[in-house]
Amino acid sequence: MPPLSESPLSEPPRPGPPLPAEAGAAPAATARRVRRFTPAERWIHRTTAALLGACVVSAACLYVPALAELVGRRALVVTVHEWTGILTPVPALLGLVSRAFRADLGRLNRFGPHDRRWLRAALRRDHSRNERPAGKFNAGQKVYAAWTAGAVLVMAATGSLMWFTGLAPLMWRTSATFVHDWLALAVGIVVIGHIGKAFADPEARRGMRTGRVDPEWAAREHPLWRPEADGDDHHDRDKHHDGDNHHD
Repeated sequence: MPPLSESPLSEPPRPGPPLPAEAGAAPAATARRVRRFTPAERWIHRTTAALLGACVVSAACLYVPALAELVGRRALVVTVHEWTGILTPVPALLGLVSRAFRADLGRLNRFGPHDRRWLRAALRRDHSRNERPAGKFNAGQKVYAAWTAGAVLVMAATGSLMWFTGLAPLMWRTSATFVHDWLALAVGIVVIGHIGKAFADPEARRGMRTGRVDPEWAAREHPLWRPEADGDDHHDRDKHHDGDNHHD
């Protein structure tokens, strides 16, 4: 019999199964996140962003001499630019079959007293939460959405006059070229600003990527929005609260 001092060491205790509270921690954290966008809305955003991004990049390759020389194959770039420009509105048009998307378009199209208050605070560079009330979309997002929709329509119209030369006389095509070129520059600047704002807010990006956001973020950034943690009917929950109630 070996001496007691040389007896083999006992094996360390093996970890047991996780406790019920630990096992359910991750699902509980996911369950408490509130739904902000449906899968259809996220795909509309992604496809529109891809088409508009390809259109802007191809435009830069056509108009910036250094990029045009680097990329080459001008005929192919022109074709990509034309078709991505024509197809950019298509995802939103197809998305009209989604009730959630139509409801959000209605929210974006409404401008209430709280939105004017938000814009006044933005012009004063006042970042206090009390001075920037917002529903599901703040006033800046509403202005951006309206401006982008209008710009895409104008770009499609002027681009069509440039593409199909037989549609209009030379004077019209020259004017269309002037509007198209300068508006394209403005679109590029605004899109870069939009991307910058998105990178500055990781939770907003997560909401567009996964469809769900943290309820604390929602309460802080969009205090007038009343989402539902469970179920899909929160998209229509706050559409009747507008005007004097400062909801959208």
